Amino acid sequence: MSQIETILLVEDDSGLRELLQEELEAEGYQVIACSDAEQGKQLLVSQAPDLLISDLRLPGADGLSLLTNLATTESPPAVLIITAFGSVQQAVKALQAGADDFLTKPLEMDHFLLTVSRLLDNRKLRSEVRHYRSLLAVKQFNGMIGQSPAMQQMFQHIRQIADADGPVLVQGESGTGKELVARALHDQSSRRDGPYMVVNCGGIPSELMESEFFGHAAGAFTGARTQRAGLFQQANGGSLLLDELGEMPLALQAKLLRVLQDGKVRPVGSDHEIQLDVRIIAATNRNLTEAVADGSFREDLFYRLETFALQVPPLRTRGEDIQQLTEFFLTRFNAQQKQNIKGFSDAALTMLQHYSFPGNVRELQNAVERAATFCDTSLIEIQHLPQRIREHTDTAALPSSNATLSILPSPTVDIEALPSLETLQRQYIHQVLAAADGNKRRAADILGITRRTLYRWIE
Repeated sequence: MSQIETILLVEDDSGLRELLQEELEAEGYQVIACSDAEQGKQLLVSQAPDLLISDLRLPGADGLSLLTNLATTESPPAVLIITAFGSVQQAVKALQAGADDFLTKPLEMDHFLLTVSRLLDNRKLRSEVRHYRSLLAVKQFNGMIGQSPAMQQMFQHIRQIADADGPVLVQGESGTGKELVARALHDQSSRRDGPYMVVNCGGIPSELMESEFFGHAAGAFTGARTQRAGLFQQANGGSLLLDELGEMPLALQAKLLRVLQDGKVRPVGSDHEIQLDVRIIAATNRNLTEAVADGSFREDLFYRLETFALQVPPLRTRGEDIQQLTEFFLTRFNAQQKQNIKGFSDAALTMLQHYSFPGNVRELQNAVERAATFCDTSLIEIQHLPQRIREHTDTAALPSSNATLSILPSPTVDIEALPSLETLQRQYIHQVLAAADGNKRRAADILGITRRTLYRWIE
């Protein structure tokens, strides 16, 4: 279901204005009509139409005065100028002032409607180009998106320590992107052309960890028929990410500390040590200070790793980044699922911005994928978001919270005091308008009616 496009029609000839409004509405457009430039200027600001159609000669000021400052707006409408006094000079003047096309009266209706359709299509194309350019301009750093101060500071710290030789401890909640931080540390360093190895310390049985990390000699244990290089040797000259470091057994922590201090490893079953040049990056979502206190993590290893420590900020502290992240993920899923979803409605985006995201960026990515999969309209709405987000968002912080209906009486009220349907309708319309901060377009969308019907109800 495509979004209805809105046209502002400024024409002082009442007969022509009514005719054009009827023809445009018959084509499925929403039309706001007025008779002079001053009204037109106000409606341009309050209604943000997709297309402005204006007579050149209007009471008080000409139609060109409506074009003032349009180019500086975030999403300017397309502009069609019509006049009974057509000339080449007037056409050039209108186009130079910012109009997209110029028609002279009497209008040939089929040509007029085709022109309107073409201008709206061109505006949509321009809007899509701006959208994709904005995505390209999104502040990215090695695949990470973030214009918030916390992320910009972290990017700067990565640049500063990338070429240092000491180990790096990357801490942060699950789903914040610690793996991306580790990869950025490698890619920004002089080791970028060397190997980059990743090992999940929580995914290897404890009895196999030492062999996996340091390798083993032939015959070191049953089944060890040949010599095998460990992960440290495979990462020689590059970087090794020890993910979920907090799950490493204490015995292996002691051997890791020795590697960090001496730069040497001894394969299991070997009498010889091997000198290595490996940058160790450790990542964990555990609070290692608490782990040291409860004895599950070595204090000396913690202090060795803490030389260069990075804390990845949780998504709930990065409100400025929510919109860019949702647009980035939606563009990806549009391509994967061959969809053309334009974006998120204001209500859906606001709900995401007021959700705490305990699963951080990974949870947001999954939410956008789910919403894109189930979306059957041009915009993702609240109903497309995961139930968990809809149920656990702080609704008191949402703009629509003022729309709580209090017009229905208590069940114990005297039946004679019950209001009429007309009274309830009038009160409801005023509450919706108040909740929408007077924005009639948004109020009409909430009510499920056209703005023309809303204006008639208001009157």
